[in-house]
Amino acid sequence: MKRLLYIFSAILLLAGCGQSYEEKRKLSHKKRMQLLREDSAALKVAVMPTLDCLPLFVAKEEHLFDSLGADVRLKMFTAQMDCDTAVVGGSVEGAVTDVVRAERMIKKGTPLRYVTSTNAYWQLFTNKMARIRDLSKLDDKMLAMTRYSATDLLADYAVDSAKLKSEQVFKIQVNDVNIRLKMLLNNEIDAVLLTEPQATMARLARHPILLDSRKIPLQLGVIAFREKPLKNQKRQQQLEVFKRGYNMACDSLSRYGMGRYRDVVAKYCKIRPEQVDSLPPTVKFVHMAEPAAADVERAKKWLK
Repeated sequence: MKRLLYIFSAILLLAGCGQSYEEKRKLSHKKRMQLLREDSAALKVAVMPTLDCLPLFVAKEEHLFDSLGADVRLKMFTAQMDCDTAVVGGSVEGAVTDVVRAERMIKKGTPLRYVTSTNAYWQLFTNKMARIRDLSKLDDKMLAMTRYSATDLLADYAVDSAKLKSEQVFKIQVNDVNIRLKMLLNNEIDAVLLTEPQATMARLARHPILLDSRKIPLQLGVIAFREKPLKNQKRQQQLEVFKRGYNMACDSLSRYGMGRYRDVVAKYCKIRPEQVDSLPPTVKFVHMAEPAAADVERAKKWLK
């Protein structure tokens, strides 16, 4: 009898200590609200699985932003259009992008501030099965790119260089960088424009390169932030920390090379660690500097 009373008392005690469904729901709601407030207060930057974002990936993995006293959060996307939507909609404060896309957002009513240019470059690959050996052979071929972007501008540059008419080359919009690469590797497209590390994956598969933007006096990669939130003093302080953390990451990359951050590249760019060793050793990461006025003007002119 005493044993039964003891068990019954224990059950009542546990029941009393347990949370009701309503209490748990309220606690869950409270936690969600806290997480939303924290995310809202953080400086959020849209990034892609591309090598121009590597200083940010390194800064995040090495906790550089945290050590400098700012909550900087990277929001990963695989399509530039989704990055644009996040910037315009206000779910992020900034983005790693290109000057063509940035100028289009400005033109459509979202004021932006350039904080730096990046080392992004693009290469035009043709499918090795198509046996296209020069740009003039793009006539009646499909070229994958993203509209209103650096790849769109470079596609036009390739067409003009080959003295082809714009209607002779079919520019196919493929926004997701990974899908664009897969289409080439699976022989589903005639030509594509890719940046790193997707470009290296195409090169390793022995697809020919017909155009390299590094040979054109044009640097299109940028990091830009919306002007409106930067009017807030706290956001300005976060941006200064962002710049310092970015520059520190560039210093580390310059000192140790990408090899030291093989796992970081593999994690964020979705490639195998051993493939990182095949990335061009000439890729350099330098301190923040605003894009050249000539590059911005070139983008504006093309958008007209």
